[in-house]
Amino acid sequence: MGRPKDRALRTKLRITIAGLRMPFALPALVSLLDSPALRTGLLGICVTVAGCMAGVRTDVPSPALLPAAWPVPPVAFDDSTVSVDDQAEWGMFYRDPTLQGLVRQALENNRDLRLAMLRVDEARAALGLQSAERWPTLAVGSSHTRARVPGDLNVSGRAVTTGEHRVGLAISNWELDLWGRVRSLEAAAQQAYFASAEGSRAAQAALVNQVARNYLAWRETQERIALTEDTIATRRESLRIFGRRHAAGAISRLALTQVESLLYQAESIGTQLAQQQALQAHALAQLVGVPWDALALAPPQAAVALPTVPAGLPSDLLLRRPDIAAAEHTLHAANARVQAARAAFFPRIALTTSAGTASAHLDGLFDSGSRAWTFAPSISVPLFDGGRLQSNLDLSAARQNIAVADYEKTVQTAFREVSDALATRATAARQITLQQAQRDALHERARLAQLRYDHGATPYFEVLDAQRDLLAAEQQLVQARYALQAAHIAVYAALGGGAPAR
Repeated sequence: MGRPKDRALRTKLRITIAGLRMPFALPALVSLLDSPALRTGLLGICVTVAGCMAGVRTDVPSPALLPAAWPVPPVAFDDSTVSVDDQAEWGMFYRDPTLQGLVRQALENNRDLRLAMLRVDEARAALGLQSAERWPTLAVGSSHTRARVPGDLNVSGRAVTTGEHRVGLAISNWELDLWGRVRSLEAAAQQAYFASAEGSRAAQAALVNQVARNYLAWRETQERIALTEDTIATRRESLRIFGRRHAAGAISRLALTQVESLLYQAESIGTQLAQQQALQAHALAQLVGVPWDALALAPPQAAVALPTVPAGLPSDLLLRRPDIAAAEHTLHAANARVQAARAAFFPRIALTTSAGTASAHLDGLFDSGSRAWTFAPSISVPLFDGGRLQSNLDLSAARQNIAVADYEKTVQTAFREVSDALATRATAARQITLQQAQRDALHERARLAQLRYDHGATPYFEVLDAQRDLLAAEQQLVQARYALQAAHIAVYAALGGGAPAR
């Protein structure tokens, strides 16, 4: 029988590593740690590194002081409102059937969104790869060797042929994560995956709102083109009448050229708008992911009805924005990497073991008494590495500070975007009222100028100026109406609208 101490060393111990309880025979490790000098040295290293780890920053910095709510003046735009809980549902906000169809096509075909989705898959695979580091790699192995030793190389003086056959299970170089280095790297990979997922949500929200803005811009141009075409038709008729009057000698050549200039002005505006609309259609086709001639765009029959965002929204709605959530996860990942870099200063313990059968002859491989095992734990303590570990820690700390600054910048940018959108929306409705009043005044001015000219009380220059100003005012009124719709979209997008629910 073996000595009591040997039997104790062969006793299977149960150790807990990161919540995982597994039985191992640890004779060599126990005897190694039985050295008083080694225990003292390891204790000193652990205390030193633990003191360094006390400075690890794991909290999320508080955003800059924000008001409890934004002052959102009521805007008479539509009788319906979208609730805060419905912010993420783009279908609840964009109710135009054509726009909804374009958004669905974009969500299916847009290449930028597809890249964002693939990056999520990439981050998920990286997380799985890092998570596997916490578990031992168990492999079934078989080895068979035959060797001949010449007589002059052994004591007997005769050539000897030997053989060795082994079959068993093996664990190779599995790190016992006593200090949390592997767990920290896994946490960093997990946070990177969460950040990638939030980035995908941010990409979808941006795509939805970008499609809406481009669609409204196309509709605005289409409406301006229709208005210009009506003006062109009216001025062509005027030119025909003035041409007959000039042929009859009733008006001068100067008056005829003035009417011609009005027609050319309208045709020039129509040409510019046609070019602008073509470019908008190309941009919209790229967003939707279909050829531009396959876009399902019909001339607008009615205005796009967008609900309003209710007044008195709390400023903490910013935390629903996926870009802020992504920045927060990136910060957590940076914190975890700092912890992993600090844990690298601790001793690293790895385990290599195998259990199976072995025999000098193949036919005796599974005979009684052929059981064989090896147990080879190893421990390494960093003493000198040229500053590699410290540089890695400094790099991780610098990236952590960058993540903190990026998070704070993202919050500040989000608050500014919401404030800008609310300010724009607050003045957009007033601008429509002013543009409507100006258009009505210029319309009356053009009518009176035409009457004065028909009665010979004024030259045609007055009519010319009035007609030009009226066309510009009508164009500006259309732009103001769509500017209000764009302002509603900006508020919706700034609050994180359009992102899918988590």
